[in-house]
Amino acid sequence: MGKAYIGTTVVVGLVIMGTFFSKTKFVAKSIIYGTLVAGCALYGVVISAVLRIFGKTRYAQYLVARAFYACVSKTLGYKINIKNSHYLDSNPAIYVLNHQSALDVFVLGKLFQPGFTVTSKKSLKYIPFLGWFMLLSGTFFIDRSKGEKAKAVLNSALGNLKTTHSALVIFPEGTRAAKTELELLPFKKGAFHLAKQAGIPIVPIVVSNTSPLFHAKTKVFESGTINIEVLKPVSTDDIKTNDDVTKLTEQVRSDMMDAYKRVGFSIPKNKPQPSPAPAPASAESLDETTPLVG
Repeated sequence: MGKAYIGTTVVVGLVIMGTFFSKTKFVAKSIIYGTLVAGCALYGVVISAVLRIFGKTRYAQYLVARAFYACVSKTLGYKINIKNSHYLDSNPAIYVLNHQSALDVFVLGKLFQPGFTVTSKKSLKYIPFLGWFMLLSGTFFIDRSKGEKAKAVLNSALGNLKTTHSALVIFPEGTRAAKTELELLPFKKGAFHLAKQAGIPIVPIVVSNTSPLFHAKTKVFESGTINIEVLKPVSTDDIKTNDDVTKLTEQVRSDMMDAYKRVGFSIPKNKPQPSPAPAPASAESLDETTPLVG
């Protein structure tokens, strides 16, 4: 009985130590990540101000995004692979992607191209460095409590997209899902109404479930690989009514859900990656199943 007691005590002690180590690592990495966000935001304020002088604001968010991606990938040990990256040059367009966690900002760091921008809630405008950078770099701030003003901002955004051949990135789920399963929240229709109004395509982007790498509730913060699949642009030329918008929203969500099952979960470091499935024989299919590229 004494040996059993000692064994149980050791196991409990190891569990407690493991939990403590996991939480400590989560806090430490979170501080590093937050520091990199703040540092790149400060860099963004400077570079955005300079680019604004020369009329090159469209490059501001792209340059800061790339800097943030480089800093985080090197410091915290992340890598992103993108399939069908050529679809990221479909501007003017609205890009929609699944919303998961704090790592979404890092994901945007890899996805952003010159001319890409986002919409944001107005309150972020007043956050030091980050808000200043977003303001200088052309982010469209929306006051959700004032419908008419929000509508005016979005109309301005649409006009800017078409005249400057730019793109708007939107999370149609509206909030972070933070799920540990391959599930998407219901989509809001705003992005699809905007695409219809502007007569520009929707480009769906599906990011592998990042919960094995980051999950706030379970205090997970691991290095690893995130896989992304960019789907074929969806035309809005035939979208005329609100019912059409509803059907478009449902179809895009369905297509993204299918792709979500394909890309699966992000892969923690040192865990072997699955072998890629063989590509179909047709030329069209080969284009859609090109190997993942970093």
